[in-house]
Amino acid sequence: MKIFPLQFLALVFICGAVAAQTGDLNPLATARVFPYDRMAAHTAANGAETRHVFAGTLASGESVGVHETMQPAGTIPNPPHRIQHSEIIVVQDGVLEFEHDGKAERAGAGSIIYVAFGTLHTLKNVGQGPAKYVVIQIGGDTKKD
Repeated sequence: MKIFPLQFLALVFICGAVAAQTGDLNPLATARVFPYDRMAAHTAANGAETRHVFAGTLASGESVGVHETMQPAGTIPNPPHRIQHSEIIVVQDGVLEFEHDGKAERAGAGSIIYVAFGTLHTLKNVGQGPAKYVVIQIGGDTKKD
């Protein structure tokens, strides 16, 4: 797996920006590592594999959720939909097409996609092999995960 400087900084920011909070149910109550081997993989009907990392609340009050997805070539994880939170998507491997606001943009490994609150959007793996990416959800309805 390739790690790019922007990916590393984005993940460090999310994990490192967490200040001490009280409450055992909040995975972001204290600084910690989320080991990859403890993230159970769930496989969808189209062959996509998702690993839920966490959903919690920062000391500053924002809800944050993180998951990683591996999308097989030529597949779409979700039809166009609106989100009631913001997302930062860090592309680790492959090429995604991000459809939003009447346009389509390509994002290869190392690219960062920003999905604004309320944006009607979808992603499609347009590469020759699997696409792997991390989704960081911030605010809004993130707590429902």
